[in-house]
Formats: sequence, structure tokens, C-alpha cells
Amino acid sequence: MEEKKKKPLIILAGPTAAGKTKISIRLAKAVGGEIISADSMQVYRYMNIGSAKIRKEETEGVPHHLIDVLDPEEEFHVARFQEMAKRAVQEIYARGRIPILVGGTGFYIQALLYDIDFSGGKEDTEYRGMLEAFAQKEGAEALHERLKEVDPKSAEMIHANNVKRVIRALEFYHQTGTKISEHNEKERQKVSPYLFLYFVLGDDRRQLYERIDRRVDKMMEEGLVEEVARLKQRGCRKGMVSMQGLGYKEVLSFLDGETSLEEAVRLLKRDTRHFAKRQITWFKREPDAVWLNRQDYNDDEDAILGAMLTKLKERNIIENGTEHTGLL
Repeated sequence: MEEKKKKPLIILAGPTAAGKTKISIRLAKAVGGEIISADSMQVYRYMNIGSAKIRKEETEGVPHHLIDVLDPEEEFHVARFQEMAKRAVQEIYARGRIPILVGGTGFYIQALLYDIDFSGGKEDTEYRGMLEAFAQKEGAEALHERLKEVDPKSAEMIHANNVKRVIRALEFYHQTGTKISEHNEKERQKVSPYLFLYFVLGDDRRQLYERIDRRVDKMMEEGLVEEVARLKQRGCRKGMVSMQGLGYKEVLSFLDGETSLEEAVRLLKRDTRHFAKRQITWFKREPDAVWLNRQDYNDDEDAILGAMLTKLKERNIIENGTEHTGLL
């Protein structure tokens, strides 16, 4: 597709606690955009504190998509995200506005940006059931070791605790004889159907980790334990996709009597730091990423926003000399 015929898409990615939310609101207001969440947890209702979900009053009137649209009992995976996000993109274009994809789930971003094909390898109920039984009996780490044997690259990118994705990767290999990492890499070579700019908001590692610790403390003050208790009372349990999210699995372990609250908080801070590190590793592998490191702008969000707008004008995503534009 010729560049001039492509429609615009802005991406604002980055690790958890990097401060994407505030800047995304300012960016959307500046360019006439609407935000699509690329987050695997904010899609769920009743999961507000642990997912650091934006409050309605914080949106400043900017429309947000893929937030609060599924119940915690429902499955959410990359193919479903892609389907919902593509629909949202078309609706935003129909209003003459620019979609801004915001979040830290790199694979979700990649799925939309390059229109990755997920049709290969249909669900094999029998084989999946066998893997689920194996994970339950032998543990998530043992299942992860099986993935390491057949697809080390996928094992590196998928955390052992993400049993659903580990099973999906093993299932894909079982059905097709192809590593899902190779399939995804091949899909990644596609030319994007969008005229896009891929921003990644970064920060000094020490400052980022400090913000993560403060965020966890704030979540506890705001009632994360009570939020998870309500979900447990509702019937949510370990093994559900929604309960794999950071904050939910740790607090659920506390509520199930498996650990102390102090230990649950310690694990949550540690696991969130590890998660942020993996996110940074993912985004560093993105060849089209434009990094915006906070320390390079003295943590000045006006300067960061200004740099983004300059890049968008250079890329002809917004008109030079104007802000708050619709589609070109």
C-alpha cells in the first residue's frame, strides 16, 4: 500500500509506571485523537486498582477504547485484542480522528500494527487438556521447560506463570511443526498497513523501579486487597486469564492463605520490576521505535510532548503548523 494512501496510527508504548497515561491524554487532545488501550488487564470490569486503570475524570473527555468491556470470567488473548482493536480503529477513522494505541503489551501492539495472522493452528482440545493437566500436576515451571526444549525463543519471551500462552505456543508447535516464535517473526516482517509512529516512553531504571514501588504502595492504600477479595467472592480463581495479572495473583495467594500480606507485597514489587525489565527488552527489539527517555528531557512532559508533535509533523501524520487535526 502506498504511504500516502495509508491512514495514521500513533503508538505510545513503554514499561509499566513510565507515565504513559498522562502524556497520552495530552497527545490525544493535541492531535484530535482517541485512545485504544493495549493492556491485557484494563479490558476487564471490576479490576481497577491492580490494573492502574484510568479514572473517568482523568480522561479529560478523551474517548478510551478497550477498557471495561469484558467480565473477569471471559478469556482475553492477542487474537481477540486484535479483532477488537481493528474495530475501534475503523470507528475512530469514521469520526475523522486519529487512533492512539497506548500500553505496555508489546505483542498486542505488534499484532495490530502489522496485522499478524493468527489463523494458523486451531485449538486442539485434547492436547490442550493434557498440557493443562500436566501444568496442574507438575507445575508451571515444568511446563515452561517443555517449551524451552522446542521453542527457546518463545520461552524467553513468555513468563512461566503465563500458563495460557505457554500452552498456546506448545499447541501451535504440536499442530504445525513450526515454532510460534518463527511464525510471529515472519508475520513481523510484513509492511504495516498504517502510516505510523511508534513512540516508547523510557526512564532511568532506578527512577522507574522507585515509581513501581510507590505505585504498589498506593494500590494497597486504595484497597487492592478488598478489590481482589470481591473478585474471589465472585468466583474468580487462579488459572483464569484475568487472575494472571500482576497484583491479582499475588493478593489471591494471600487471601488463599498461601503467603503473608507483607510477602505478597514484596513479591508484587519484585515481579512488577521484572515485568518492566522484560517490557524494556521487548521494545528495544522494535526497529521502528522512537525512544523518548525522560532523563533526556529533564523529565519535562511539555518538552516530551513537543518532541512527539515535531516527529508527527515530520512524518506527515499531523499537518505542519497545526495541532488538533483530524485525518489528512
